[in-house]
Amino acid sequence: MAALLLLPLLLLLPLLLLKLHLWPQLRWLPADLAFAVRALCCKRALRARALAAAAADPEGPEGGCSLAWRLAELAQQRAAHTFLIHGSRRFSYSEAERESNRAARAFLRALGWDWGPDGGDSGEGSAGEGERAAPGAGDAAAGSGAEFAGGDGAARGGGAAAPLSPGATVALLLPAGPEFLWLWFGLAKAGLRTAFVPTALRRGPLLHCLRSCGARALVLAPEFLESLEPDLPALRAMGLHLWAAGPGTHPAGISDLLAEVSAEVDGPVPGYLSSPQSITDTCLYIFTSGTTGLPKAARISHLKILQCQGFYQLCGVHQEDVIYLALPLYHMSGSLLGIVGCMGIGATVVLKSKFSAGQFWEDCQQHRVTVFQYIGELCRYLVNQPPSKAERGHKVRLAVGSGLRPDTWERFVRRFGPLQVLETYGLTEGNVATINYTGQRGAVGRASWLYKHIFPFSLIRYDVTTGEPIRDPQGHCMATSPGEPGLLVAPVSQQSPFLGYAGGPELAQGKLLKDVFRPGDVFFNTGDLLVCDDQGFLRFHDRTGDTFRWKGENVATTEVAEVFEALDFLQEVNVYGVTVPGHEGRAGMAALVLRPPHALDLMQLYTHVSENLPPYARPRFLRLQSLATTETFKQQKVRMANEGFDPSTLSDPLYVLDQAVGAYLPLTTARYSALLAGNLRI
Repeated sequence: MAALLLLPLLLLLPLLLLKLHLWPQLRWLPADLAFAVRALCCKRALRARALAAAAADPEGPEGGCSLAWRLAELAQQRAAHTFLIHGSRRFSYSEAERESNRAARAFLRALGWDWGPDGGDSGEGSAGEGERAAPGAGDAAAGSGAEFAGGDGAARGGGAAAPLSPGATVALLLPAGPEFLWLWFGLAKAGLRTAFVPTALRRGPLLHCLRSCGARALVLAPEFLESLEPDLPALRAMGLHLWAAGPGTHPAGISDLLAEVSAEVDGPVPGYLSSPQSITDTCLYIFTSGTTGLPKAARISHLKILQCQGFYQLCGVHQEDVIYLALPLYHMSGSLLGIVGCMGIGATVVLKSKFSAGQFWEDCQQHRVTVFQYIGELCRYLVNQPPSKAERGHKVRLAVGSGLRPDTWERFVRRFGPLQVLETYGLTEGNVATINYTGQRGAVGRASWLYKHIFPFSLIRYDVTTGEPIRDPQGHCMATSPGEPGLLVAPVSQQSPFLGYAGGPELAQGKLLKDVFRPGDVFFNTGDLLVCDDQGFLRFHDRTGDTFRWKGENVATTEVAEVFEALDFLQEVNVYGVTVPGHEGRAGMAALVLRPPHALDLMQLYTHVSENLPPYARPRFLRLQSLATTETFKQQKVRMANEGFDPSTLSDPLYVLDQAVGAYLPLTTARYSALLAGNLRI
């Protein structure tokens, strides 16, 4: 009887909540609760792993850094389970452990260790536990030009390669493949830091990246040697130890690292070599485009590596899943979320050196792929492919990634479903991430009180004209209302630190906001504007400052402008991003003012841009202006970005980058129409 009396009240409850404007939020409460439970279980599991590693024997592999002990653990618990598929090659977790042990021993030998004829430590010339680098020693050296002492006790001058020493940084300039992973894992086990260098970088940007992270060695792919030939004198002058990751006819001074690795035994190395003194110590550098110029080396801590082990668990992926990964490993999404996330659950990853839309579904069928890690561009490539038999009958149940436009999302699910799309948001150097665990189309996450209790963040009001948060009379920031774009910020704490970048503190300028809600608090500034709707869903709105995203990469407008300004016929350059229908992100556009009496030399400009900028950073459009205006650069950027590149509405001469021709050509109405129709590739 009591139940019958309560039934009308329960039926009226949604109406009451709707009247109180609570129903849009509370209707998602079950999903919020389920994700909160999963997140708390994930945090507890990661904490247990960290405590187990801290209590392990320091001489054993389980006593090493988070990456080393997790691999050692998987080699015991899931020894025969396939970890990696790359082409026709397959590697189990035990094979991955042995391959990385060989790599670690090769790097330790470069540090002066003598393993003896049987691969054991002979005790001669070996670095002991007491000789590990002091905490932060590598940080101090990164970007400072300091030399490491080791081996023979001093760095040789005159451009000779400096010997490696504990805590040194080794840069990897390699495509995605098994060798990338074994060398990365081996460096971690040897207590050395790794720097992931974007493979498109050459000349000035490449040298800048190596200097900024304090690299003492560079491992490069043999297939890159030809394009790197002009850079070799500068690399040698920096005193770098140069290795090639494979056989071939190499220039003088470059040895085959893989041959050295294969000569080592595959026994474990002591865990104390890689065990950090603090979990926030830097273990890795990943380069991210800076708003003030060239790429910056973001510090990745052991804590972040540990946290990324929980990524796929948060996404609901299981150890029997097969993950398809065709993203560059020099990005966080490929290496930390894809590879480390896969190791976190002990699953299998199908790794591709390059994405092929035409081969994708055949690969998925062949390897029984169940999870696809994407960036928005990849999904767009897939929906633009002609239909094929392989796209039906696949086992892909989940697509996880970022940057997927709502229109592409709908086409992707309608054509290739049923499958779930799980859109995420995060930054390499950031301390906040969001996950759209409900699958709400177009959203990047939830702003429920439950989620913000576990992963705290806020949206604050922001003035796009001044480029600063809006503060009240007391000097504090103000939270946004539903539907209002706001700057995403997250509190900095011991559990969610911001480590900044290798080099001087000025590189992190603007990344930290103080006195946000109360005196003395410190928040990380993501530089991104998001919108929270009345149901609590977060949607990406725009980037602030002087960066935009194109082809899955962040482009720093100041870096591009500096390259243009080196041309003597240009007086003024203003670079910004414009929206292109049918494309994710924004395409680069440069507004140019000529220096009298010079004329525009498009051939010289194209050659200069091609030699000094990676492909994704090259502006797709040029706009030739006659005179500079009285507006500030920021005001010009906002106005010109809104004006776009339609030749029928702009009187200024416009040019478009035709990649097939390899030149900047006049943007006529015919070419503009071809671009919108998808017949002109940019």
